[in-house]
Amino acid sequence: MADRASPLWTYRLTFVFLVSVVVFLKLLPLHPGPGGIPGPDIILLIALSWIVMRPDYVPVLLLAVVFLVTDLLLMRPPGLWTALAILAGEYLRGRQVQLSVASFLTEWALVAGLVLAMTITNAVVLAVFAVDQPSIGLTIIRLIFTILCYPLVVILCGRAFGIRKVRAGDQDRFGQRI
Repeated sequence: MADRASPLWTYRLTFVFLVSVVVFLKLLPLHPGPGGIPGPDIILLIALSWIVMRPDYVPVLLLAVVFLVTDLLLMRPPGLWTALAILAGEYLRGRQVQLSVASFLTEWALVAGLVLAMTITNAVVLAVFAVDQPSIGLTIIRLIFTILCYPLVVILCGRAFGIRKVRAGDQDRFGQRI
């Protein structure tokens, strides 16, 4: 029984480590100055790709803690992006059966739609509460880069960490359905 539980913990710790590395790199003072092009939201892409491929590796509580800590460290309004990430993750988790047999283009389109909905909702909520936010041009560039980088993140997670989609009929080494 312990043999079956240990891979879950190693993948969960790997997820936390990846997010920690990305946050650390974002906090480093490597920016040349104002006016740069915003990069993709790699943390969101890692989380969504892992949820699509193996939802048991990223439980909702882990997702909530990781995104809340990220909100605090990156000085975003605490909880808003976290709530949106949880909603998107749970939406994908609920579509796990359909996504296991869907093509990659369908998966990519679904994730792109979720990222778009999250970005619009975030902008609207921040506007309602009169919180300063980046210009619409920078937000659109970040959205485009985030959507375009999704296949790269999926490939890297699959190759580097051995994460792959669960297909119907997959079993672990003990013959249990995974």
